[in-house]
Amino acid sequence: MTTEETLNNVEKALDEIRPFLMSDGGNIKLLSIENDIVKVQLEGACTGCSVNQMTLKNGVEATIKKYAPQIEEVINVA
Repeated sequence: MTTEETLNNVEKALDEIRPFLMSDGGNIKLLSIENDIVKVQLEGACTGCSVNQMTLKNGVEATIKKYAPQIEEVINVA
């Protein structure tokens, strides 16, 4: 998979997740993809949410891996 395909697939995954985050007053922004590690920034209500790490791993990371299985990890950059 090319870098561009990976980027497109990660964006598709984020587009799938975004409505759920927005319904709780949050959002997510893709910062970069380096060495199969996706760096994102949780925004809005997500920044102070006590379950944001669970959301990141179980929701965001799982969905991204569905679209781009080569991704190893998703990290939130505060």
